[in-house]
Amino acid sequence: MTQPGTAIQQDTLITLVADGVSFQVDVSSGTPAVVYWGSDLGATRGEDLATMTAEGVPQSNIDAPLVPGIWRENARGFLGRPAILGHRHGQDWSQLFTVTSLESSPSSLVVESVDAAAGLRVSVSFRMQPAGVVLISQTVTNLGAESFDLAELTTWLPLPDHAVETMDFTGRWLKERQPQRRPIQSGTWTREVREGRTSHDYTVVQLALTAGAGYQHGSVWSTGLLWSGNTRHLVERLPSGQTSMGAGELLLPGEGILQAGETYEAPTVAATFSSTGLDGMTDRLYRWLRARPEHPTSARPLTLNVWEAVYFDHDLTKLTELVDAASEIGVERFVLDDGWFLGRRNDFVGLGDWVVDSAVWPDGLDPLIDRVTSAGMQFGLWFEGEMVNADSDLYRAHPEWIFQAGGRIPPEGRHQQVLDLGHHGAYEHVLGQVDALLTDHDISYIKWDHNRVLTEAAHLGAAGVRRQTQAIYRLFDELKRRHPGLEIESCASGGGRVDLGMAAHVDRFWTSDCNDALERQSIQRYTQFAIPPELLGSHIGPTHSHTTGRVHSLAFRATTALFGHAGIEWDITEATLEERQALASWSAYYKLKRGLLHSGRVVRVQQPDDTSFVHGVVAHDGSEAIFAYVQLSAAAGSSPARFVVPGLDPDARYRVRLVEPAGTAQSVQAQTPPWLAGIEVSGRALAEIGLRPPILLPENAILIELDRL
Repeated sequence: MTQPGTAIQQDTLITLVADGVSFQVDVSSGTPAVVYWGSDLGATRGEDLATMTAEGVPQSNIDAPLVPGIWRENARGFLGRPAILGHRHGQDWSQLFTVTSLESSPSSLVVESVDAAAGLRVSVSFRMQPAGVVLISQTVTNLGAESFDLAELTTWLPLPDHAVETMDFTGRWLKERQPQRRPIQSGTWTREVREGRTSHDYTVVQLALTAGAGYQHGSVWSTGLLWSGNTRHLVERLPSGQTSMGAGELLLPGEGILQAGETYEAPTVAATFSSTGLDGMTDRLYRWLRARPEHPTSARPLTLNVWEAVYFDHDLTKLTELVDAASEIGVERFVLDDGWFLGRRNDFVGLGDWVVDSAVWPDGLDPLIDRVTSAGMQFGLWFEGEMVNADSDLYRAHPEWIFQAGGRIPPEGRHQQVLDLGHHGAYEHVLGQVDALLTDHDISYIKWDHNRVLTEAAHLGAAGVRRQTQAIYRLFDELKRRHPGLEIESCASGGGRVDLGMAAHVDRFWTSDCNDALERQSIQRYTQFAIPPELLGSHIGPTHSHTTGRVHSLAFRATTALFGHAGIEWDITEATLEERQALASWSAYYKLKRGLLHSGRVVRVQQPDDTSFVHGVVAHDGSEAIFAYVQLSAAAGSSPARFVVPGLDPDARYRVRLVEPAGTAQSVQAQTPPWLAGIEVSGRALAEIGLRPPILLPENAILIELDRL
């Protein structure tokens, strides 16, 4: 096998290899063409690969073999969707790029090409990460004297013929990232987002799979866009049978107009291949994300957010009681949510005026902050800086700072308008008021919300989503520069802005506004396809769910919340003594096991039916693991199907034991399976035979620990 992280140049073939993944680009035709993306081919010769991948020429077609390359120009005879769409006053819409420079290193390749007639220069860089993820970035520069109207620059990658299925994720508020899987058919499957944020319906990654690929078997190719604005993901199969997948920013009309000499930088795409199923893809993405310098490295603090405890009813006495209860349980971070700023007694007023409301807080926030920090907890505060209420001092002073087009006021969403951060004054207002609060108070964490979609997102009449996305990145980075150690949580009416682009600027995502543990099982499972659990807020909600009306046991809610950046969102002053003791036990368990939960390999199990989930986290050295068996609904049989435990060292023996950090799951059975009393067995037996679960009532779960002997 070729050594990881090497680049081999054989004439015009450049091969990037890392961690068993090979990515090969051929420039012999005068344009960079990805000719292979998959498992490391070892000592395969370049000339052999060229012969094996060369296309024949069908009748009634272009007379030479078709090599569309990364830019898929129609001038080369390509009849699918080009990578670049645009024109210059109706001209230069068809390009033919020729390579002008090529630079390669042990882990990267950069190619520049020019079409002198069209007056355009394009570049593409491929950067192989140690985990086998390829980061692909593209630019286009206008070399002409007149403007070029760029409508699209998409990163396309070819798929092999045996990639026959596609998977992406859909959703809505309170039910984000639900999977949808289908055969790849002729035509183009397109997932577009036009909300101005990545949305509850955002796919995070687009997948292509071999037939029946599962969690531990089959091949998976995926693309994920490092962008938080409007997006487009595509899978295209031509009548010829050629299949490709693409990802790029969805530019609104006019957002891509390039004046002479200007360059458009497309959002980077993370391309991931796994020969070991969906879990293998997830593992590569996690290892890449965790290796970045901006990834949080400190233990993820157990968090209490007060929203579903008090809503807008801010009262120091009540909140102090919550602080005391949180301290007893072992909470490490206390977050004051919406309702603390000027006039904010409901959601009709106050957004934009980021100053403490003296009517509610006559002595300011310091009495609460002091109580929190003296108890050894961090203090966090909620903002929604990209929004403004019409009933606010800010809007009364600067109504022109909202997004609007044609002199119209856009329809309100959540009783608010969108503050256009493309205005220098608007940007400085938000930055200045947030910075002042962070400077004057001991605030180490902010929760940043984004509660509405963008409509008529126009800056001085021109489309402004791209500018807004860049502005929020810049604002977050500036706040962190001014306040070292500050952590930021991205919230967008729950999970409406969870993406790989925002992961470079924040430390936590609020996964969903739904704290119903049953709904959270699927929301968290599929969000974790691409986003590591330590970045995903997962809270124990109230006994009676505020979003669905369901009632769940504390044990079920706690087991569900454990597999993420755990927290609580519940008025725990109303919890019984027994519940508080269970919460304290669960808190201690989370702190004991978060090192594993937030560093290990996530493993998911495909059950014979859809009545249960099985998932866990396994240490990379196989020394320990934690798994959950979740009974979603009544089992199909009188005795539930066995569940296997893959991912362990097959030749080692493991001690398996049931753990109940927050109470006992509810079950109905005359006799429990004997292994629940403890068993020592090989990793191979656990993967091949598995364990028979107890007969749990629906919406219950058990937790098991596995330790290598």
